[in-house]
Amino acid sequence: MTAAAVTCTLLAAALTGCSSDDSAGEVTDIVIGADLAFGSAVDTAYRRALELKVQQLNASGALGNRRLVLQIQDNRSDPTASLRNIGTFADDRSVAAVISGFCGECAVGAAGTVNKQQIPTIALAAADQVSEPVTERRWMFKLGPNTADSAAAMTAELVRSKIAKVAVLYSDDLYGRGGHTAIRAELDKAGVAVSGSTSVKPTATNISQAVGDLVATEPQALLVLVGPEQAGLAAISAKGAAFAGRIYYDAASAGDLFIPRAAAAATNNATMVFTQILAIDDVIATTPAKASRKQWFRDYTSRYGSYSGVASFAADAVELIAGAVNRVGGDRARIRDILETSQIDGLSGPIRITPDNHSGLMPQALTLLVARSGRWRIAS
Repeated sequence: MTAAAVTCTLLAAALTGCSSDDSAGEVTDIVIGADLAFGSAVDTAYRRALELKVQQLNASGALGNRRLVLQIQDNRSDPTASLRNIGTFADDRSVAAVISGFCGECAVGAAGTVNKQQIPTIALAAADQVSEPVTERRWMFKLGPNTADSAAAMTAELVRSKIAKVAVLYSDDLYGRGGHTAIRAELDKAGVAVSGSTSVKPTATNISQAVGDLVATEPQALLVLVGPEQAGLAAISAKGAAFAGRIYYDAASAGDLFIPRAAAAATNNATMVFTQILAIDDVIATTPAKASRKQWFRDYTSRYGSYSGVASFAADAVELIAGAVNRVGGDRARIRDILETSQIDGLSGPIRITPDNHSGLMPQALTLLVARSGRWRIAS
């Protein structure tokens, strides 16, 4: 694979390097369980990234005589099904670690089982409660933007743009409610007025009434804290309500590189807080980490035809687990201990996990992107 050398380099930077201790012999399978919703566009991107990254790592030889095996179970975005899946993974001693998907309620609902059965788990959900409080999440980690960091970056841009009044649309789930609390706190500190706030169910396919009510409060900007499947709907609804202000998305709204045609015109000039990976064509490969991100982008796009911004989080989760496996094999307790002190420059950006912070994506990973001509570009 084209990424074989890069994969080895990332493992070296993450932990101890490509192991030279493995002797030739029988290959040992190390299983990673994945709890995903097959009907979710975000989890589909996660699944693709997991499959590609596992294949790349195995082909690279970085793990010596160990081989990663991915086992995926469908949770249907249902916390009960998710709990059952993770419990099954935990009971199977061949499963060294678990990666869970976008459903925040699923990850939080399974946290007790994860701790009790002591299986290291990396959640790709946006909700902060996935990894907090750390005292109750010893075996649970999170990869993805934190709401406080996203809110701070968004508010700083509002202040720079001299926007004094905003309205907030957020999803009525753990992520959305937490994001709403975080952005309101930042807006209050910055002295930015909020003309209105409205929540929408995360499964809603028509949010025009909610957006129209917010536009009627005459804000200068509309702040959108919803998942990627509703982000385009928010822009279309705002345009339909004759909104003339700016639209700002938080990091959890990120979806594909190319904005769906139906939403492209309405989304034009919208700003989003996210990582550089979604506009990697604008990035010059001045460091090994940036070169690795560009290579990953090309590999994913070559395989699947386009790129999903969230794919890098799933790939980094596999990278972290692989780095631990490279050192200690399938020992769950030792994998957990290594994850808790992991430091890598990942595909998403700098990742630093500590015993006091199990959500590893650093604030420096976030930047501002602007929608131009149907795709995302780094704001200039």
